[in-house]
Amino acid sequence: MSDTIFGKIASGEIAADLVYKDEDVVAFRDISPQAPTHLLVIPRKPIPTLDAAGPEDAALLGKLLLVAAQVAREAGIAERGYRTVINCNAEAGQTVFHLHLHVLGGRPMQWPPG
Repeated sequence: MSDTIFGKIASGEIAADLVYKDEDVVAFRDISPQAPTHLLVIPRKPIPTLDAAGPEDAALLGKLLLVAAQVAREAGIAERGYRTVINCNAEAGQTVFHLHLHVLGGRPMQWPPG
């Protein structure tokens, strides 16, 4: 398992406010939310960045998106709209190098994101 904070959350070593978990994926509330609803969806497999994912990860990447949609519906933000974001590497804003998908909603989003 990854030695990042997200790897430790995925393994259960660090507690988080979980909203979903199964054998492949964990989703939890962000501790520094950027929107009224800000969830993170992560694979248990320690993939550092989206760029580091390979063809063997295709099903897992698809599952991350399906779980993102599910937790958005369960959080009550799906009908009004939500944003999903994957930052890849430092210049894009990635600070934890364990692949993660942000699910943001509960307020109007702007484009470009600024």
